[in-house]
Amino acid sequence: MIPRIVGRVAALAGILLLLLPASRARAAQDPPQPPAAAPAPQQADRPATTPEPRPYERVITKEAISRAGVFTVHRIGDRLYYEIPQGELNKEFLWVSQIARTTPGVGQGGQAAGNRVVRWERRNNRVFLRSVSYDIVADRAQPIAQAVQAANNDTILMAFNVEAVGKDDAPVIDVTRLFTTEVPEFSARARVRSSTFDANRSFVERAAAFPENIEVEATHTYSTPVQIQNAPPTGNPFNATRPGSSTLVMHYSMVKLPEKPMMPRLFDERVGYFTVRQLDYSRDEHRAQTRRFIARWRLEKKDPGAALSEPVKPIVYYIDPATPTKWVPYLKRGIESWQEAFEAAGFKNAILAKDAPTKEQDPDWSPEDARYSVVRWLPSTTENASGPHISDPRTGEILDADIQFYHNVMNLVRDWYFVQVGPLDPRAATLPLPDDLMGRLLTYVLAHEIGHTLGFQHNMKASSLYPAEKVRDREWVKKMGHTPTLMDYARFNYVAQVEDHIDPADLIPKIGPYDRWATMWGYKPIPGARTPDEEKKTLDEWARQQDATPWLRFSTVDAAGSDPGELSEAVGDADAVKSTTMGLRNLERVSNMLLAATTRPGEPYDDLEETYGRLLGQWVLEMNHVGAIVGGLQSQQKVAGQGGVRFEPVPRARQVQAVQFLVQHAFTTPTYFVKPDILRRIEPTGVLDRIRVSQQRVLASLLSGPRISRLVEEEALDGAAAYRPADFLADVRRGIWSELDRESVRIDPYRRNLQRSYLVLTADKLNGRFPAADDGRPLARGELRTLDQSVRAALPKVADRATRLHLEDVRDQIAKILDPKFVPPALPAALPVIFGVDGAFGPDEAGVCFPDYIIRRPSDSSMNQSPQ
Repeated sequence: MIPRIVGRVAALAGILLLLLPASRARAAQDPPQPPAAAPAPQQADRPATTPEPRPYERVITKEAISRAGVFTVHRIGDRLYYEIPQGELNKEFLWVSQIARTTPGVGQGGQAAGNRVVRWERRNNRVFLRSVSYDIVADRAQPIAQAVQAANNDTILMAFNVEAVGKDDAPVIDVTRLFTTEVPEFSARARVRSSTFDANRSFVERAAAFPENIEVEATHTYSTPVQIQNAPPTGNPFNATRPGSSTLVMHYSMVKLPEKPMMPRLFDERVGYFTVRQLDYSRDEHRAQTRRFIARWRLEKKDPGAALSEPVKPIVYYIDPATPTKWVPYLKRGIESWQEAFEAAGFKNAILAKDAPTKEQDPDWSPEDARYSVVRWLPSTTENASGPHISDPRTGEILDADIQFYHNVMNLVRDWYFVQVGPLDPRAATLPLPDDLMGRLLTYVLAHEIGHTLGFQHNMKASSLYPAEKVRDREWVKKMGHTPTLMDYARFNYVAQVEDHIDPADLIPKIGPYDRWATMWGYKPIPGARTPDEEKKTLDEWARQQDATPWLRFSTVDAAGSDPGELSEAVGDADAVKSTTMGLRNLERVSNMLLAATTRPGEPYDDLEETYGRLLGQWVLEMNHVGAIVGGLQSQQKVAGQGGVRFEPVPRARQVQAVQFLVQHAFTTPTYFVKPDILRRIEPTGVLDRIRVSQQRVLASLLSGPRISRLVEEEALDGAAAYRPADFLADVRRGIWSELDRESVRIDPYRRNLQRSYLVLTADKLNGRFPAADDGRPLARGELRTLDQSVRAALPKVADRATRLHLEDVRDQIAKILDPKFVPPALPAALPVIFGVDGAFGPDEAGVCFPDYIIRRPSDSSMNQSPQ
């Protein structure tokens, strides 16, 4: 979130950061004990240059602006002082670094910049800030703990002289340089990608102390000479470091960790929680074992013997006072919709929504106070929302969570709803959407982000686990929803048809069976279990319920993208041919609604242009769901002894069907998008580029190197049962160049564009920057030679000059591509479809939880790049 900080991390939904850095050994099973204070050195050990403390009133003068909290914070002019109570020395704090505000082209406001555990240690007249690590641990009762401790000493991040001594011998230190110089462990340099930190243009903006945390904001300035300007690794032009200076505001939160750590719960890959992890050297294994604990709030029953009890301390979210009044009730519903999930874990009223108190009600209340989790409404044109949180690295206990709710996320969900299910809801016949519908969409958005702050990863598997016919069953979707979880990117039920008469309220995701079950799995107390290991048997029994009930299964998009059931933005079972067939019917209906729905007398055509672009984006999305079937492997997370395999290749017949579907629907011009009454209102030219870009994206995904590699391996393992890569490539070639087999050959401009894209993509596999290093290269070469023969045979049958010139050029291009001296041109500008990187958080995350897949206009030169 932009300003608040104790927790504006991880995510982007999503998302928790695993807390790393460097330090000493910690107990693996027993709750960590506060470290003993280091023995005071002898007077002779003290550096001779350390000055003696001055009288308190000479350091903390009457000009000081002071605020008491976990430390007392004093501000005197540009100087910042901490007065550290004796009881807080050698205690552990979580330090959260975040970019609060930024310069265009340098990261994003709200972007996490790292977390670590720290402690303050006094040695005579010096105070040291140390970094403490829980990455490497050992049971203190085991001999190896000594070796782990010796290899894992706490790093000193900065040393401070004791300027004065306050009440009860509390050291007063000047911490200004902690925030105005570059401390590598807290630096944003990796995000900024600049070369020089300028202390002269850096200063403390403000500081605030609270009972459990301290919040500091500081302005930092970096410089990047022109000659060493860095291009962003992702190729994202919005994150490109520009030459010159970059000034950003860093927000630092220091949050006290609980005195009594919560008993952690072990992670199971079959259930989708964020985690913290430790490398434990004291386990009875022949190698150090990585232990992962789930991120969750500390919930304890008031009545431990009751099946359903209120918690001792409920999870409370406050609504930002800046939130538009009419949306507040809908946001509260999004928060409290999770109550039914916690009831499955045995807790009543476990999660509550409250209005933030007014100044009159509580003058000390602040959204930056780590004791309060807040839904922050941000005045930003960013079309996004995210749910970051911070957790105790020792146990996974979530300490604070704040939702970043950007104002223009309303525009995004408006467009999504209209494009996906507009024909199914009379309220969406025209834009803007009515308030009751927009409010319900905001409830959904917030409920999804709340899920992240409760510890849940995305579950991209879920939406493919309902039987296909159930997604169109009115009674089923009313009871079960069209997806088993809010934590998928299933969005709205675009598979449903007008004739299904689905209640519009049931087109939007809601708390589902996976959400209730996963909340039970992570939060339900297990009586009698005193250690995480004693819970394992029960947790395994609960996880095996997935075998009998498929829609309880979890998996998030894997790195290889091999499972066609693990798709972002998908609705319906893993057979995307069925769901996309239904989706295309709705897209055609939307194209017919578009002009009337988006235009108003006296207004420009901005809405028309935007929704038309998103309509094409949805088309690309659904076509790529079909492409994922090819070379796909259906998967289920399993453990040893559960029976069966984890990965099962998609049957050959289904893969062949998917290619034929794409040939008929993706590589044949979608004429229902070619509407002059729309196009002549939004641009002088451009439809050829729009269709080319859209088809090129589908083709590039279908012909991707990893997909061909999987097909090669499937043939090696399964022989004749596999869809041979040679057959696959031949099927694609024949579909794209089908005109060559006709008695009279005529190729229109749309198809000529598609065929040129095919040549460029194939050339890239042979001669590009990273040409295929496996069977993909000879297969591509063989396809080009076969295509050349087909073109040569077709030339005598050509019916028009444009087609003849095109095919003659094709032969010339093939000859060049096959020539080893050939240097291929860059792909024609393919505008990026932004799905989010939801990865930067391990299995889940990226900074965009509600990704935008708008296709921008070809004239936007900043977007001219090859498909990602």
